[in-house]
Amino acid sequence: MLARKLWITGVMICMTTGLFAKQPKTAPFPPLTPEQSALVEKAVAREKITVKQIQARAPIVQTYIQNMRSDAELYAVPTSDQFILSRVDFGRTFNAKEYQQHGGRGLFKGSVQAVAGLTKAFHFSREYQSTGFMDMMFVDPIGFDQQHYDFSYVRREFLGSVRAVVFDVRPKPDVKDRGRFTGRVWVEDQDGNIVRFNGTYTGSSEGSGDQYFHFDSWRNNLQPDLWLPVAIYVEETANPNDKHEYGFRAQTHFWGYSLKLPTRESDSESIQVENAVDASGNQQDVSPLQAQREWVSQAEQNVLDRLVQAGLLAAPSDFDKVLETVTNNLIIGNKLVLPGDIHCRVLLTSPLESLAVGNTILLSKGLVDVLPYEEDLAAVLSFELAHISLGHHIDTRYAFNDRLLFPDESTFQRIKMGHTASDDEEAAKKAVEYLNGSVYHDKLGNAGLFFAELVERAKLLPALVTPRLGDSLLSEQGEPWMAELSKQGPKLEVHKLDQIAALPLGSHLKTDPWDDKVYQLNVKAVPIINARDKMPLELTPLYMRLARYTPPVVGQPAVPPATGTMSVPQQENTAAAPQQQ
Repeated sequence: MLARKLWITGVMICMTTGLFAKQPKTAPFPPLTPEQSALVEKAVAREKITVKQIQARAPIVQTYIQNMRSDAELYAVPTSDQFILSRVDFGRTFNAKEYQQHGGRGLFKGSVQAVAGLTKAFHFSREYQSTGFMDMMFVDPIGFDQQHYDFSYVRREFLGSVRAVVFDVRPKPDVKDRGRFTGRVWVEDQDGNIVRFNGTYTGSSEGSGDQYFHFDSWRNNLQPDLWLPVAIYVEETANPNDKHEYGFRAQTHFWGYSLKLPTRESDSESIQVENAVDASGNQQDVSPLQAQREWVSQAEQNVLDRLVQAGLLAAPSDFDKVLETVTNNLIIGNKLVLPGDIHCRVLLTSPLESLAVGNTILLSKGLVDVLPYEEDLAAVLSFELAHISLGHHIDTRYAFNDRLLFPDESTFQRIKMGHTASDDEEAAKKAVEYLNGSVYHDKLGNAGLFFAELVERAKLLPALVTPRLGDSLLSEQGEPWMAELSKQGPKLEVHKLDQIAALPLGSHLKTDPWDDKVYQLNVKAVPIINARDKMPLELTPLYMRLARYTPPVVGQPAVPPATGTMSVPQQENTAAAPQQQ
């Protein structure tokens, strides 16, 4: 079927034709009990509803890929990487009926254009198409039923507090279409929603040389009666018979499900500034210096509002207070006088970067995730704090709101907030002074160790260390701006188990895909038993503790509504998350 071929093209890679031997005939599945068959029918019906619910959303989609090679000592190590980010308008582009009738022209049509624009802007390779990873949100968007698939009961299993019934699924023998799902599905036994599916898509005829990625796709209960895709892990290992040995890991994350639909037809958007304060009753005059600072503050608020609207900046959360506590330790220790209170926020993206927008410091989620110690966090915060104290503010042209009226997919291209090399060099020197004058002065060797690991991996992971909005941790020459700290750190020793230089991605924070708040992971420390367990700056598989949606209680802090806690390797000798003092 041409339509299905077009649909699944994004998840296909070409390999040598000799890899596909004739597949043996599989034994028929044992018949389902009436109860099991009824649950399958419920899952089929709910899956159709889920597809329609996704149609109404415009989530942010981020895919980060690390190409891997085998390593005799560490099992596998990354050799290169790619990063893809877009906002996908399923509502205007996803139409199963149109797809069936017209060869897939309705599926991800506008989304492909948005991705192509970002790919061009970021100079991404086309080796991996992000639409392929988005396809893995669906088991089969047009033919998931007992007429096309066989189902076999496996067992009952708890995924967190959600009890699920596990079924093996494969296309019926007489269904010859390519791109049919084959693998395993987890169906929660209350309403019949598919909450997880794990497997691949069927290949083409023998000898075609086509193979599809293997993936593990997760959904969360984000609102009442609403289960939506939130994360996908993809892994392909190197084939020992292939002289062009390869393999890769990838994580795709979705968030921003409650974002308003972006404007695409025009080059303007309205931006609503919330929590505006009426100061008309204040009769005190404003000095020229105060006016200049107010002008910078206005530009700051405009940029922050635009980043939130674009789904790039997390909503204010309790974790901001953790960052602000560490920042205040630097301010108090050095008795700094600043133009205003310093605030901290989290960018929701993975590339390692930081930036200062007025009096607000932003750290990317990826950067926070890979920092092992509080002193590491203090080091990256001190860099942006130094920019603020030295007066290196953002371009005040953003005080004019109309300069930020553009479609979401243009955000990275239009807002440039990184500092010049000379400003970064000056800020780095000042940041080291602040660290030496703080409570962290006797622990800076750990921060130096982090920067040493960063330099070690930077050439292999350029997409991870390249900033999209703000400041890089490294100079153009590949040296840390705060290289002075590296001199204070011990020698990097991979096989020294109590030396943790950097953590895997996903080690500290989780994102609520509905309201874009970030939360600290609640995980226990796991002992490091060999060097392979360290995985600095690497991707790992995902595993979520699912929970059903619970509405927030009025008067109590909101809890993440069933976003799931990813179980990731943690080190016994590190803090599971930065701690307040």
